[in-house]
Amino acid sequence: MELQPGREALVRVPVATLWAAPEAVRPVDRPALADPPDIAAWVAGMNRDQQVDECMLSQLRLGERVLVTEVRTDGWSQVIALDQPAGKLDRRGYPGWLPAAHLAAAPETGSSTNPLVVDALLTALRVAPDGPVALPGVVLGTRLAPAGRPVDGWRPVHVPGRVDPLWAPEGDVVPLPTERPAPKEVLAAAERLHGLIYLWGGVSSHGIDCSGLVHLAWGRYAVTLPRDADDQAEATTPLALGEERPGDLYFFARPGRRIHHVGIVSSEPHGEVRRMLHACYLQRRVVEERLPPEREATLVGVHRV
Repeated sequence: MELQPGREALVRVPVATLWAAPEAVRPVDRPALADPPDIAAWVAGMNRDQQVDECMLSQLRLGERVLVTEVRTDGWSQVIALDQPAGKLDRRGYPGWLPAAHLAAAPETGSSTNPLVVDALLTALRVAPDGPVALPGVVLGTRLAPAGRPVDGWRPVHVPGRVDPLWAPEGDVVPLPTERPAPKEVLAAAERLHGLIYLWGGVSSHGIDCSGLVHLAWGRYAVTLPRDADDQAEATTPLALGEERPGDLYFFARPGRRIHHVGIVSSEPHGEVRRMLHACYLQRRVVEERLPPEREATLVGVHRV
């Protein structure tokens, strides 16, 4: 089926990057536009300044839902990312542009009742058990619909845009949780990304930004938080400073400005000493550290999911 405005579609590649506009794409972004994209090569080819260009809005993982709002003849589609709430931008989800080749029209049937989720930082889907790789670079937190029983350590899964199932290593996927996780479980998932490169708009284990880290870590446990830090603050419960526990969220804003940064509380506070895990714009990495004075000066709240 072809993409149609007003209809839903699904991401059919491991990671699709959501762009501010087709015209915003730079020469360095070519690997991210390929079919399938080579996100690892794309990130490796960027310099420090290119990593934080705001032409990149977000990223969508394999199987994420979008509402198509426009289809252009040049191969681009304007979409709303339905699994990434963004109240200040659009009540339906996060708006932006994707290459149409990265999408497949959504089937008429409903979603799986027993979904799996990728628990490895990266895995590959194959055309047969231990066969050739069909989709490399499938990332942590990707949800997959099971397509049958395991065979010799491999799980068959349905993939958007494909008739035949692909096969995932059984050890790389687990049932999507049905119970709310403890905050410490979410922190443990985020800690696996320690040292990962900072990428503006990143929401994958190839590269990530501060709110993307929070969105991905909670999403691994089937809890959908908004995509951006200020919206995440609106969707969570404020606590008194000093009541925070590991897995809670610190939010930061400059005087008179909206929230611009979020970090995950990584240990209980000791007096004035607070620590967090966060994707740091300045260090261009996911780091765990004591809040430095410049962060303390902009700390505006601690919240619980």
